[in-house]
Amino acid sequence: MSTLPDEAAVPEEREAANAPERPNGTEQARPPRRLHPAWIVAAVAFLALVGAAGFRAAPGVLMVPLQHEFGWSTTVLSAAVSINLVLFGLTAPFAAALMERFGVRAVTATALVLIGMGSALTVLVNQSWQILLTWGLLIGLGTGSMALVFAATIANTWFTRSRGLVIGILTAGSAAGQLVFLPFIAMLAQDPGWRQASLLIAAGALAVVPLVLKFLKNSPAEAGVLPYGAEPAAQTQPPAAQSPAAAGAQRSADPGPRANAAVRALQVLRRASKVRTFWALAAGFAICGATTNGLIGTHFIPSAHDHGMPETTAAGLLAVVGIFDILGTIASGWLTDRFNPRILLAVYYQFRGIGLLVLPLLLSAEVQPSMIVFVVIYGLDWVATVPPTAAICRETFGADGSVVFGWVFAAHQLGAAAAALAAGALRDATGHYTYAWLGAAAMCTIAAVISATIRKHRGAGEAQAGAEHIAA
Repeated sequence: MSTLPDEAAVPEEREAANAPERPNGTEQARPPRRLHPAWIVAAVAFLALVGAAGFRAAPGVLMVPLQHEFGWSTTVLSAAVSINLVLFGLTAPFAAALMERFGVRAVTATALVLIGMGSALTVLVNQSWQILLTWGLLIGLGTGSMALVFAATIANTWFTRSRGLVIGILTAGSAAGQLVFLPFIAMLAQDPGWRQASLLIAAGALAVVPLVLKFLKNSPAEAGVLPYGAEPAAQTQPPAAQSPAAAGAQRSADPGPRANAAVRALQVLRRASKVRTFWALAAGFAICGATTNGLIGTHFIPSAHDHGMPETTAAGLLAVVGIFDILGTIASGWLTDRFNPRILLAVYYQFRGIGLLVLPLLLSAEVQPSMIVFVVIYGLDWVATVPPTAAICRETFGADGSVVFGWVFAAHQLGAAAAALAAGALRDATGHYTYAWLGAAAMCTIAAVISATIRKHRGAGEAQAGAEHIAA
């Protein structure tokens, strides 16, 4: 009889013995089967990306109303979008380093406030330079700090298992933002007007700030847990015995002092620039940006309008792209965890090129079944390239993987900016977008070839770079 209390205590003692330790060495008693905090952080990050994505849907819808009211050319408005896209990209690697230095929560909240301010101030513009300031500078800096590198940082910091899937889900947040905002922006742009549409974008960004401040933890250490999927024994390994990816996660989770964020970002760029894989990823991702944000995202609605299609109808088609982008990106994350990411990239780029090649034949005043097929395929492929690209960065550059992905994403946005400006100039010069679509199709084939030829195993130069990362 006296043994019953001891026997009842055995499971509890066993559970306590197996529980992970806090970073300070004290044991943490957690109830079994509790939802891991990593998933709460991922959910809030998803909502933040949705809120930040409102502006991504805006330029294509608002271009025509702004032209009608102010008489600005397509080139002028394309220049504003290009400034936005350049800053969107160039801010990303510094934002990744800032997140390491000051924490994800502070950087994310500041970025959302910048997006809200830029969009709200747009209602006051009456000169072309002012649209460059709001659309370009303020929103560019804000969205750049909330770029896809944010998804990579969350996944690398909070997850050691299912990283590809998590990056896919978070990347789909941008598509969800487009899906949520685009139909409303299109309706408001016509009645009562584009100013109300701008205020809607501002409200969407600012509404997420309280959730970010309350629930977005900076690291697993701050929440007193290990990253999702991490084994407690891994924390006892000496740093040199850990994989580069694990060292990167540990570095991101370390709440101690960091080097200057700008210096770190530039140091990572210097190291990465000596590795051929970096340039291959940057070239492919530049073409990715040119053929998504730069062309379809910015000029699909004006191009459809040129063929007699109502703007609300064209905006609805882009919303469908957003629906299938969610499915495609999550599926791509799942595939990235299981298959060679280089082959996935090559397939994605080639399918995108085929779609762009036939697009000039599909545009008309009415929505034909063939256009629906294009929208579905393009949606599935829209940012499906992100999970495999982030995976290759992590595999090759280890601890610097998130910041390297930031620089690769900068190339993505530089390509998008160049394509947005070039397509606008071609439209003004020729009266149509046909040459822009065909040129983009050719670039996609180049990206497919580049991606397929990225080496899977690190060579001597890359191994040396990886050793530097771990020793840094």
